[in-house]
Amino acid sequence: MARDHERIGRIRQAAERVAGSYGLEIFDVQLRRESIGNVLRIVIDRPDRGVVEAPEDAVGIEDCQRVSRDLSAILDVEEEELGEASLAQQYTLEVSSPGLDRRLRHEPDYRRFAGRLAKVVTSEPLDGQSAFAGRLRGVEHGHVVLDEGRKTHRVPLALIKRAQLAVEF
Repeated sequence: MARDHERIGRIRQAAERVAGSYGLEIFDVQLRRESIGNVLRIVIDRPDRGVVEAPEDAVGIEDCQRVSRDLSAILDVEEEELGEASLAQQYTLEVSSPGLDRRLRHEPDYRRFAGRLAKVVTSEPLDGQSAFAGRLRGVEHGHVVLDEGRKTHRVPLALIKRAQLAVEF
């Protein structure tokens, strides 16, 4: 288990180098057992430039293909040099973007996506409610601010269990 953790750390470092060479960053690295076998999922994103993203600024298929091709080559070379598989098990490499319903994890995410619809779940109820949805207004004094119609929710960052953008059509 510790050895897999070390290997995933090496894979993250390699992925960060590859993504960085294309002006991208790593959003997440996961190794999951799925019906098709082990999947090494690398999620790439554009760095927050402090401006609202236009759809054409989102990570595209070409970005995913380039990172996948280059990272796969690096992992193959590493296997030859180390004499062992990157993860000591067979896996499928999948490179993707965070998607339209991306997770929100850190304070800068709530600022970056101000104006977008979001869903937030807290670890404990606030005034009897633990699930919130509304338009992100940002972060004020350690609270995520969501506008839901005429009601404004102020959810402490420390109590957020999970949050994600909602898909708008």
